[in-house]
Amino acid sequence: MTRADVRVVYTKFDGSLHWHSTNLYLGEDEHGIWVGARARSLSRRGSEPPVVIEQSYAQLIPAGQWWTALFNAAPARTEIYCDINTPPQWPSGDEVTMVDLDLDVVRMRETGQVLILDEDEFAEHQVRYAYPADVIRQAEQAAAWLRDAISANAEPFATSYRDWLAKVS
Repeated sequence: MTRADVRVVYTKFDGSLHWHSTNLYLGEDEHGIWVGARARSLSRRGSEPPVVIEQSYAQLIPAGQWWTALFNAAPARTEIYCDINTPPQWPSGDEVTMVDLDLDVVRMRETGQVLILDEDEFAEHQVRYAYPADVIRQAEQAAAWLRDAISANAEPFATSYRDWLAKVS
């Protein structure tokens, strides 16, 4: 696979555009496809003006999983930021899409604390978007699995992401 750029597109459950950006294709390993961005890159939420992302990051897009992971360079407060989403789909070789399901799992850089965030938003959106029961179950299972895997320092959350992050730092 020889890609230069990959468009990463998150939507909400109703199909509305959520966060989206164009990232560098970094490569692939047993964990999935890795993309990334250098410090001061741009990202957008929906049709809002672009936001400058201050630190570089590597993003893991695992095949068939209900999550994606950002590995942020210092000084970002979150070392690891995982979105719970529907399994990534590749409508073309240079674009990946998934539905953001609100829950996030993070590891804080200074304390190492692992947290599940936005449970209130997840509950609210279950009603607003009428999430099917299997989507709710998959999202909750993915969040619990990530919390445990990150807390246990399992790969790719221990050290393997560092080589990918170095490619954009």
